[in-house]
Amino acid sequence: MIDYSPLKYRVESMTTQDIDQVMEIEHEAFSAPWSARAYDYELHYNEMAHYYVARPQNGDDASAAASIVTPSSWWQRLLRRDRNVTPPSMAALPSVVGYGGFWLMVDEAHISTIAAHRDLRRRGIGELLLAAMIDRAAEIGANMVTLEARVSNLGAQSLYRKYGFQVTGRRKSYYSDNGEDALIMSTPNITTADFQRQMQELKVKLYARLSR
Repeated sequence: MIDYSPLKYRVESMTTQDIDQVMEIEHEAFSAPWSARAYDYELHYNEMAHYYVARPQNGDDASAAASIVTPSSWWQRLLRRDRNVTPPSMAALPSVVGYGGFWLMVDEAHISTIAAHRDLRRRGIGELLLAAMIDRAAEIGANMVTLEARVSNLGAQSLYRKYGFQVTGRRKSYYSDNGEDALIMSTPNITTADFQRQMQELKVKLYARLSR
């Protein structure tokens, strides 16, 4: 389990109310984004699905950010082209800064998506979501975790390898937008003492990075 109390962010189950903000990140992060209807289906009808969001923790009221971000300021941040703008303060963040999900199929958890807000990438949110999903997968009966990664996405592959994923296969022309291949990456058994020890070591480092 992850202790979120000292961290800048927390991870919790995605709700229908989160879909609008998830879609804003989805359309920026992916060239072939899912629809809002697809996420609604996943949340309400897919019994294998487990979806989560990362939220900022702002003092004692972690949801305060949502109440002070106006639609116009959110869309201005989403649409701006200047990538060198200083990231928003914790008080100015939307209530969803990242999300991820997996399908539990017998004893295998397949991560279907993971993304962070554009202004907050490479700040540990994706890693926090990944660690939380691995933990949750183990809690509900998974023995291993799998996912697909673009062959060209070396940054994502590096993060996954850090958490024990190794290439176990390749899907030719998997991505419909450009026909790029996908690497199938899988963990060893996530319930073993050795894997859990490595997870704990990684969490200690992640806590230090994300501490408030």
